[in-house]
Amino acid sequence: MKILAIESSCDETAAAVVEDGRTILSSVIASQVEEHKLYGGVVPEIASRRHCEAINGVVRQALSDAGLTFEGIDALAVTYAPGLIGALLVGVNFAKGLSMATGLPLIPVHHLRSHIASNYLAHPALKPPFLCLVVSGGHSHIVEVRDYTEMKIIGKTRDDAAGEAFDKAARTMGMPYPGGIHLDQAAESGDPLAFRLPHPKVEGAPYDFSFSGLKTAVINLIHNASQKGESLPVADLSASFRKAVVDSLTDNFLRAAEELGYHTLVLAGGVSANSLLRRTMDDACRQKGWQCYYPPLSLCGDNGAMVGAQAYYEYLAGKRADTSLNARATMSIE
Repeated sequence: MKILAIESSCDETAAAVVEDGRTILSSVIASQVEEHKLYGGVVPEIASRRHCEAINGVVRQALSDAGLTFEGIDALAVTYAPGLIGALLVGVNFAKGLSMATGLPLIPVHHLRSHIASNYLAHPALKPPFLCLVVSGGHSHIVEVRDYTEMKIIGKTRDDAAGEAFDKAARTMGMPYPGGIHLDQAAESGDPLAFRLPHPKVEGAPYDFSFSGLKTAVINLIHNASQKGESLPVADLSASFRKAVVDSLTDNFLRAAEELGYHTLVLAGGVSANSLLRRTMDDACRQKGWQCYYPPLSLCGDNGAMVGAQAYYEYLAGKRADTSLNARATMSIE
């Protein structure tokens, strides 16, 4: 089954053709990163306009790269939640128009479910059930993936997401957008024990996260030093901050796996590209004899292929959309 999938939840306009939820036939991404760098972050109105400009060409290119026309496509899929509402609406309305024009069924796909599904494209042997840590600029969840379309949140952030904390800290250090990548690179040459930073816990919720206080602590360190005319070693501060975030993520994730009896662990989302997070999870799972999976760097960010992967399983579960489909800025993965 060949699915043409569309993704426009933030600042990447993407389309892909995926076969049977596991094989990428094409994947095209039009990134807006360079434009949003001018503002230090994504400007929703600009993102929506750029999606309008790019989406037709991106979809055409995805079909061309796959060597297909609409006659060779079995279904369409689109991200409809969660994300920037204006950006989502561009993809949703374009996909609805294609569905009406071609008569192809339309599959609505949840953005975070797609991130989890990116692992199916890279790891053919991976199947539910497993425990997944979904970490991105807007979300930090521990999710029980009981089946391809049956999921349960057992832990989540109470305030900021891990990716947001990385980006805000990096921006305060003077790094360009997207900051999390640059902070990760700087941290590789720094001392992770140079600064003592808080490792927040949520009382009564051992699987939940809190990154707001940690983010504020590092921002205050930088501002206080600046007011005194002092400069802090960026590599050391980056390494210390990164360690605090990763420790919080992995401590809760590994505790949940131990207590719930999961021995197959999966990382997903943009922050799954973080080098320390990958190394830490690899080491922990190796010591315990568990399996650890995460997507290649090319599939960590937003892309259409992950939408097509999850769409296949949503289709098998009977999920379809009609012309009443609307975008949703927020929606639980459950």
